[in-house]
Amino acid sequence: MNQIDKIRSEIQEDPENAHFKELGYKPLFVAHEKAKIVVIGQAPGIKAQSAGIAWQDESGNRLKEWLGIDEETFRDKTKISLLPMDFYYQGKGKSGDKAPRRGFAAKWHTKLLNLMPNVELIVLTGQYSQKYYLGKDVKKNLTETVKAYKDYLPKYFPIVHPSPLNFRWLGKNPWFEEEVVPELQRRVKKIL
Repeated sequence: MNQIDKIRSEIQEDPENAHFKELGYKPLFVAHEKAKIVVIGQAPGIKAQSAGIAWQDESGNRLKEWLGIDEETFRDKTKISLLPMDFYYQGKGKSGDKAPRRGFAAKWHTKLLNLMPNVELIVLTGQYSQKYYLGKDVKKNLTETVKAYKDYLPKYFPIVHPSPLNFRWLGKNPWFEEEVVPELQRRVKKIL
């Protein structure tokens, strides 16, 4: 058993995750020691959790478009790792899925990222990952953080979450798909 599989087993056996184990859920993330890009998401949606495949939903389709890669490249764990802020679907909330659990990423992400020495870019999708990884450098809101993406390069690249529910935000912020997405695609292509 390699180190990443060992951590996966520790996550599954953690008493904090007993409820998810009872439901038959496995921790949903993709990590490999050779990965060059890491996408930090929120938490799996019900479709992805049920399928046991990270980003196996409409959000994943849009994410691949924004990254400028095909399904085969996206699923090549030696190129791209997929680490959500919580590895389990948390259920429905008032306006979409519930937020990732506090403290979950702090407990597991560092262990996993330490096993991936070749990472050149970490794509932060949505406010949860941005607040956690950018800390005091995060701007007053998600829009301002994404607008200031150059401030976080070359390590981090903040983007809006690719959820279909973000159509209003995308409609109000056409600069994102006109300017930010092409820059993200250039960086991804150069790294891969």
